[in-house]
Amino acid sequence: MNHGDHGGHDMPGMPMPSGPQCSMHMLWNTQIEDTCIVFRSWHVSSRTAFVFSCLVVVGLGVLYEWLRAAQRTLDRRIAVALRAQGKGKAPLRADGDAVSRRSSTPEYESEEAGLLTGSLVSKARVGVPLPFSARVSRATLYGASVFLSFFLMLVFMTYNAYLILATVVGAALGHYIFSSHMDVDAVLASGVDGKGMACH
Repeated sequence: MNHGDHGGHDMPGMPMPSGPQCSMHMLWNTQIEDTCIVFRSWHVSSRTAFVFSCLVVVGLGVLYEWLRAAQRTLDRRIAVALRAQGKGKAPLRADGDAVSRRSSTPEYESEEAGLLTGSLVSKARVGVPLPFSARVSRATLYGASVFLSFFLMLVFMTYNAYLILATVVGAALGHYIFSSHMDVDAVLASGVDGKGMACH
């Protein structure tokens, strides 16, 4: 079912639109000309403009992956700074290993109890309080990545095969560039962030 451009329908008393119109598709398509990407003003009127638009979408995918890498880098810098101030150290057991705060704290036990029983238990905040500037920086990067992820979702929802491919290529290229190293311990402990471009 193709909900194409409704501008071609004759409506009594309605003036006929002049000039190129945006075509909207609710099914997989490969249309190039008269494709609008997210905004009416981003109207593709030629093959050259479409190729340029695909390159812009690839760039946005790379930018999204850069934002994710920047979030991880910022979190590491904040954690190092807090550790240097003597904050955030896990207590040690008698054998010298760090005790997992999450598995041994009453907050974790009450959180699990709430999940198992269905009762609403107020969750106590676990961790080290962040300085105002760190919270602002983290929130800014997070907000930018959420905005960009939803924007790319809207590009994906044009159902245009070329734009979908451009989104995926951008994400893959960005991941290749900005995820060149792996924290093996985190992966083996299943602590790696597997969140991709799916919304946020």
